[in-house]
Amino acid sequence: MYFDPMYFVFAVPPLLFGLWAQWKVKSAFGKYSNVANSTGYTGADIARRLLDSQGLRHVSVEAVPGELTDHYDPRAKVVRLSEATMYRNSVAAIGVVAHEVGHAIQDAENYAPMRTRAAILPVANIGSILGPYIFMLGIFINMFGLALLGLLLFGAAALFQAVTLPVEYNASNRAMRLLVDNGLVTSYDAGMARQVLDAAALTYVAALLQSLAQVLYYAMLLSGNRRRDD
Repeated sequence: MYFDPMYFVFAVPPLLFGLWAQWKVKSAFGKYSNVANSTGYTGADIARRLLDSQGLRHVSVEAVPGELTDHYDPRAKVVRLSEATMYRNSVAAIGVVAHEVGHAIQDAENYAPMRTRAAILPVANIGSILGPYIFMLGIFINMFGLALLGLLLFGAAALFQAVTLPVEYNASNRAMRLLVDNGLVTSYDAGMARQVLDAAALTYVAALLQSLAQVLYYAMLLSGNRRRDD
C-alpha cells in the first residue's frame, strides 16, 4: 500500500466546503440567538403551538443538553430541543424549532423520502464504518469482488446522504410556511429565521459531497486496479 496524492484532489474540496458550512451555521445561529423574535415566545412555546395546530398533541417536547443538538425522534414521537433553543425567545430558536416540527409532520404524513431514509439507515451505518476497511482489504489482497462489496457498502452511506437532502429541505420549507400561517413571524423575523435554516441545510450538502467524493475516489482506485489485472 502507498500514499496516493490523488486522495487530496477528491477529499480536500468537500472537506473545506464542510468546514465552511459548519462555520456558517454556527455563525448564523450565534448571531440570531441574540435577536428576540417579535412574539416573545420561547422555543418550547413555538413548538407546542405548531404541533397543536397540526393535530400532533401526542408529540411531546423535551430539552436535551448542548447547542444545535435539536432533533425529532420518530420512534418516541418527541421533539427534542437544545436548552439554547427551548428556553429562549430568539429568532434562531423559532427557525430551528419549526424545522424539527416539520420532521414531526413528515412522520405523521408518512413522507416517502423520510421512510426511505429510515430504511437505508441500518445499511448506511454499517457501510460507513466497515465499507472503507472491506474495500481496502479487497484492494490489498487483490480481490475485486471484496473491494466492490466495500464500495457498494460505502455507497449506501452516500445514498443515505442523498435521500437526507430532500427530507431536510422539505422540513425547512414546511417550517417557514407553518410560522407564517400561524402568525408567529413577521416578514423581518422570517428573513432571519430563513438564514438560519439555509445555513443548516448547507451542512447536509457538505455531508453528501464528502460521501460522493469518497465513493468516486474508491471507484477510481478499483477501476485502476482492475485494468492492471487485465
